[in-house]
Amino acid sequence: MSDQTTSRRNFIKTLAAGTAGLTLGLSASSYGNILGANDGIRVGMIGIGRQGRGLMGQVMNQSDAEVVALSDVYKPNLEYASAEASSADTYTDFRKVLDRDDIDAVVIATPDHWHALNTIMACQAGKDVYVEKPLSRYIDEGRKMVEAARNHNRVVQTGTMQRSGKVFQEAVEIVQSGDLGPISFVRTWNYGNSYPDGIGNPENSNPPEGLDWDMWLGPAQERPYNMNRFGVILNEEMQYQRWASFRWFWDYAGGMMTDWGVHLLDIVQWAMEVDAPQSVSAVGGKFHIQDDRETPDTLTATYQYPDFVCTYENRVCNSKTLDGNGYGIEFHGTEGSLFVDRGSLKLTPEPGSKLEPLSMQVEENSVHNHIRNFLDCIKSRNKPIADVEIGHRSTTTANLGNIAYRTKERIEWDSETEKVKGSEAANQLVRGSHREPWTL
Repeated sequence: MSDQTTSRRNFIKTLAAGTAGLTLGLSASSYGNILGANDGIRVGMIGIGRQGRGLMGQVMNQSDAEVVALSDVYKPNLEYASAEASSADTYTDFRKVLDRDDIDAVVIATPDHWHALNTIMACQAGKDVYVEKPLSRYIDEGRKMVEAARNHNRVVQTGTMQRSGKVFQEAVEIVQSGDLGPISFVRTWNYGNSYPDGIGNPENSNPPEGLDWDMWLGPAQERPYNMNRFGVILNEEMQYQRWASFRWFWDYAGGMMTDWGVHLLDIVQWAMEVDAPQSVSAVGGKFHIQDDRETPDTLTATYQYPDFVCTYENRVCNSKTLDGNGYGIEFHGTEGSLFVDRGSLKLTPEPGSKLEPLSMQVEENSVHNHIRNFLDCIKSRNKPIADVEIGHRSTTTANLGNIAYRTKERIEWDSETEKVKGSEAANQLVRGSHREPWTL
């Protein structure tokens, strides 16, 4: 076993004991030119549904940050969040948060179809931004988000928080060390079973009291209100009963590919030191789930990179795991295979390899680390660990999987021009569309 591997084993033993970790962000002595080390960062929350509530709690747990404004188009969300952040002002129009000169940064946890406009307008207003994944609904939107961040010198952190997880950082180090040997295949997956009813088939109806449906739709196509398109189900205690189901409609999101696949593909591209695939193909369909979702219940996307292939698999009609894992990433090299998910890592040597088996379990809050990195970078003006350009590249890869599925074409991707070669149908999905007046 190499000295490098021995050192890594010692690191893992210490990490598992909870007494060591990787430093993210920068020390107080390097805090930069906008805020001093002891200055509080005033934060506005835009979108405070289930995900937004969790992010708000993480911001409030930081000693140098204060939540001073809350924005949501659904009154029950505002009321719940206001009870938690009692000193914060509330708004139904996010633009009023951006108009305030006393706010340094915003955290955006709106539905996916709003991410681009929220972020671009925040950058124009001089705010730093933490924006949930996927970065954008359309690839062209993502590039415009990068341009807005650079043109206005803003710190923009994408919510792919696995990059701030120590177990993923260790997996990336192992892959990049070369210990696994040349890697020709990487698999990513999410498996589950919601057969047969899925999210159900509710009829169109009037919006619930306290919801501005037209504002919720924003740049998306005008549609009658439907509970599944909005997706929010609250109990009497105002707790969410499920993740909002807008994710399963093309107007607002990209199904599991962009909801979960982007997390996994992001780590693959980081570990393998690549920015984009050369080509993408995908097969699948909505075969057996009997609900009104538009996204597939079964999907396999295959990504061709210069010297390896990566697949993303999703099924929601069968929950049989892969070696006991319902989701994850596995790198297959000539010397061994490496599995990683949010709480574990396992290295399995090939027969005859000099590598030794390795496993670890980690309990950590990577969202806390990710928010901490964002706040540190607001002060230092350095790029965060999931900078907007990185988020754009990873989201693009996930979106390309959906484009290949929807067009039934093998996508040849030009990562320099960010266009699909020879397919106007695919490039229409790269560009997307926006409803007036919410245009880019």
